[in-house]
Amino acid sequence: MKIQEVIHHIVKWLTDYCDKSHLNGFVVGVSGGIDSAVTSILCAKTGKKVYALNLPIYQSSNQVRLSANHIEWLQNQYPNVTGAKVDLTPVFQAYCDNLPPELQDGLTMANTRSRVRMITLYAFAGHHRLLVAGTGNKVEDFGVGFFTKYGDGGVDLSPIADLMKTEVYEIGEKLGVMEEILQAPPTDGLWQDNRTDESQIGATYAELQWAMEHLEKPEDKISLNDRQKEILPIYLKFNRANKHKMEPIPVCKIPDDLQK
Repeated sequence: MKIQEVIHHIVKWLTDYCDKSHLNGFVVGVSGGIDSAVTSILCAKTGKKVYALNLPIYQSSNQVRLSANHIEWLQNQYPNVTGAKVDLTPVFQAYCDNLPPELQDGLTMANTRSRVRMITLYAFAGHHRLLVAGTGNKVEDFGVGFFTKYGDGGVDLSPIADLMKTEVYEIGEKLGVMEEILQAPPTDGLWQDNRTDESQIGATYAELQWAMEHLEKPEDKISLNDRQKEILPIYLKFNRANKHKMEPIPVCKIPDDLQK
């Protein structure tokens, strides 16, 4: 991959899209992970207004710290960036206090956290006339669908969604993302036990990337090792279960003869 050229291409794409939208810039939720770090820098490099938000909800102190450190670095590097921290824990807790207890299973409440953050991003976006920039990469968005529908999947545009996770890391190194973020285990930050993405999925992003690329080239006849034979079913299970997130919302079309 021609890293510098890819960076230039994405920054130009962001700039052109923002100009055509007649809006002022971008808002990005900064989690303390590599994807949001790269996305926020690419948005900042447009020179347009950028709000970088730290949105903790019962977050681990380490995730909050990494997010804060990256936002501080971003503001020092780019004068067009404004950082803000909005502690959403009381908002989330108030929702929990009023939601029937039988609905509060782990996955439901994890997804609710993501949707509370989405509402906050759009509050900033609407007030400041900004676009919400998504932080999902290609493996997450179009491989295993590892995102929350109308949560972190609720965005206006996706600047890194055609980049594999390994490519995001390459670009992150080139852009100067701090080493601690580059080395941090990927996590969605939606669980109180701070579980990693790998522990939830059962495979690393590098392994999932291999599965995605392997399945896109069925003509390649290779002998799979034992681990690869384990990875393919994992990938396919998530891909099939989350297909509804990756495809447009189904629309019931009314036949012409019923409209007369």
